[in-house]
Amino acid sequence: MPTKTFTTGRIRKADYDPASRQLDLHWDNQSVLAYKHVPEEVFRRLCAAPNPTTYWEDRIAEEYPKAQPRSSGKGSGGPTLKDLFGGED
Repeated sequence: MPTKTFTTGRIRKADYDPASRQLDLHWDNQSVLAYKHVPEEVFRRLCAAPNPTTYWEDRIAEEYPKAQPRSSGKGSGGPTLKDLFGGED
């Protein structure tokens, strides 16, 4: 899965899955927004944009349907007790 890390702006990392065409954007506030049906060319242009946040606002935010992120952007990334057993942690 291609990944791009950004050092400036509000977007910190972009993960793209070409098989499902899902784009996960990791933000500086630890949130993750995901979009489905995103062409690979849009991911490439996001990575090459001088200001990725502006590109997201203009070309992605309202253009593609939101999806469930693959990761929350918080914690270790592994399953929680709630994920494994249901109920409270």
